Amino acid sequence: MFALIDGNSFYCSCERAFDPTLRGKPLAVLSNNDGCAIARTQEAKDLGLKMGEPWHLASKRQELKPVIWMSSNYALYGDMSRRMYELLCEEAPRVEPYSIDEMFLDYAGLPGDLLALSARIRERVRTVAKIPTCVGIGPTKTIAKLANKVAKGVRGGDGLCDFARKEEREEAYKTIPLGEVWGLGRASVAKLARRGVESVADFTALRADEVRELLTVTGVRTQAELKGTVCYPFSVSPLTRKSLAVTRSFGKPVLAWPDMEQAIAAYATRAAEKLRRRGLVATAMQVFLRTNEFNSDPKYANQSTFEIEPTADSFALMGDAVRAGRRLWRDGFRYAKAGVVLLDLKPAAELPQELFASRDPERSARLMIALDTVNARYGRQTLKPAVTGLGQSWSMRRQRLSPRYTTHFDEVLLARA
Repeated sequence: MFALIDGNSFYCSCERAFDPTLRGKPLAVLSNNDGCAIARTQEAKDLGLKMGEPWHLASKRQELKPVIWMSSNYALYGDMSRRMYELLCEEAPRVEPYSIDEMFLDYAGLPGDLLALSARIRERVRTVAKIPTCVGIGPTKTIAKLANKVAKGVRGGDGLCDFARKEEREEAYKTIPLGEVWGLGRASVAKLARRGVESVADFTALRADEVRELLTVTGVRTQAELKGTVCYPFSVSPLTRKSLAVTRSFGKPVLAWPDMEQAIAAYATRAAEKLRRRGLVATAMQVFLRTNEFNSDPKYANQSTFEIEPTADSFALMGDAVRAGRRLWRDGFRYAKAGVVLLDLKPAAELPQELFASRDPERSARLMIALDTVNARYGRQTLKPAVTGLGQSWSMRRQRLSPRYTTHFDEVLLARA
């Protein structure tokens, strides 16, 4: 038996957790460079704010004047997600993060009323982590996720939906649109709609060979999961990733190579940190940079993909990325975005020892451990390569950024007598 717990308007809830004056008010969190709405409270939705709506247009709409706009504070959201995960680990034998605000719980073998257990977990997350959630229960991940959507869709409800019983979920399937099913994209839903298949009940009634013909084996697995057959078992550790990207749009156009060098070096350093946290190394890399394709500036975009010596060393990856970026750079353009993508990732423990490594592997490992230990204790970027810069005038525009209440000592919330 699975459960899926999902933070309601997670980014907005994280902001409200530390600023009670935001509660009950229409609130929206913006994407990188304060571009468009990526999270909305119910109050903002009721005013007509759509997901992905550009801020520069939405903020001018009269009916959206009451909306409070905030820049995305990823340091805060990531730490709140970690706290939620640690809290759930105390309540369930196994927890599998699916995204920053969604986590699967393993209920297999747990005694007692699972709905009551879910209610208690939901209340504890609300009380301790200050995050409102919804919980869906089902015998497969797909059913649990569908139950979660049903729970979230009942406004004013108890935030719970139990699809453990076959009879109850099959009755609900008759009224649930197919687009609500996890694993079925828009193209698949449109293809099925042309066959008259519009509800979850319609989909589960199809023959498996017909589903395979329309949607390949992925669709067959989704259908089987909806019928109660586990095709996606519980896994404590997610599957090894094949790529890892750090890309950003600049807060203002980059005109000079030294600024671009800083940005590429910073992105490579961040990518290396993520690699080491996952116990992986990269064996290939892609670097790209481009101008803004939506304005009247002269257009230029280029990328380079190449093999590298297997590593998770920040300095090695940074050197490879900067050299590639320098080859791509052309004077006279207003660059809007750049990125570093690490490819063909491998578990570090499974990689054979390089016979003629360009860096001493033991010295590199000790240096990276020291770097990560200091930054984990005193905050990210306490220690960083000098080439990544101090001022970083190219960094993201975030004019409505809340404090990093839980990850930056100077911004910790103070309690006054």
